Amino acid sequence: MKINFLLVFTSLFLLASCNPVKRFVQASVETNPVKSDDDAADDPAIFVHPDQPEKSLIIGTNKQNGLDVYNLKGEQLQSYDFGLLNNVDLRSDFPLNNQTITIVGASNRTDNTISLFQLEGETGVLTPIAAQPLQSQVDEVYGFCLYQNGQTYAFVVGKDGQVEQWLLTATADDKVAGEVVRTFKLGGQCEGMVADDEMGYLYVGEEAIGVWKFKAAADADVVPTLVTDLSNNMLKEDIEGLSLYYAANGQGYLLVSSQGNNSYAVFERAGDNNYVGSFRIGDGIVDKTGETDGIDVINLAMGPAFPNGFFIAQDGFNYDGRKKKNQNFKLVPWERIANSFEPSLLIDNTYVPKR
Repeated sequence: MKINFLLVFTSLFLLASCNPVKRFVQASVETNPVKSDDDAADDPAIFVHPDQPEKSLIIGTNKQNGLDVYNLKGEQLQSYDFGLLNNVDLRSDFPLNNQTITIVGASNRTDNTISLFQLEGETGVLTPIAAQPLQSQVDEVYGFCLYQNGQTYAFVVGKDGQVEQWLLTATADDKVAGEVVRTFKLGGQCEGMVADDEMGYLYVGEEAIGVWKFKAAADADVVPTLVTDLSNNMLKEDIEGLSLYYAANGQGYLLVSSQGNNSYAVFERAGDNNYVGSFRIGDGIVDKTGETDGIDVINLAMGPAFPNGFFIAQDGFNYDGRKKKNQNFKLVPWERIANSFEPSLLIDNTYVPKR
């Protein structure tokens, strides 16, 4: 048999070009699949239990249904039919008059609002807490994140790139009210958002372009900086979930879901957000991830299973062997990611961000 070595070489080169990321890690835990089929699971947020980190929780959106609450074993504890909730975020130190609560917020595509909840950290129970509907004027609420700098804000972005910044405040009857304090617009469809509470920046992923960086203060000018675009061949549209790994002295990382090549890009959190490298989640005791939407990461020690925190990613193609199941979320111990880089990424499992 004659072999066309030029054809073989060309094919291998094209394959490498399509999937340039060579660094693989394996997840150790996956959540129960969401109850909705098709494209349903989307975005996770991590709640850190203040006294027993191993009892921490994961809040995940089922954008066909609502919110699901999981423990760190991936077991579903609660499920709520709150509507078509797309992206979710939380803060554990929201001042509600004479108490401090964990506030959870999400973009709700059922009625184009921001939904707000109080999380009971021991049980995972979520209770609606908005004083009135937070009715958005963007084209269709999509991406969402929270931000704190002495006050608490919610950012929501529509599919058309319109961004609203809401100030969240407690009411006399222990509810939460919201008021739009700033708006601005990007050029195309956006979803992934994350705010750096310490440095005062908002990052927004424009799906077909890259990642933008804005000052997060409500009175700041709207002059964006382009952190990265698709000229970085390790990225391939859509740009999806964004998350921040906090470490001491302003260090840490911005993580970006590169959906088009099933990978996750790592950028420095400080300075000009220089690109560090990318990784993928491969098959192991838990199957690999593909076409990831939302992501999150935590640096803190989270009990014996995750002594250095973990990274969590939505999986667009969840398999049990050869059987395709409904979508879910995969958890990767942070040290597996950190030690896959040369030199290794930072591991700081004690630093608590200053808000």
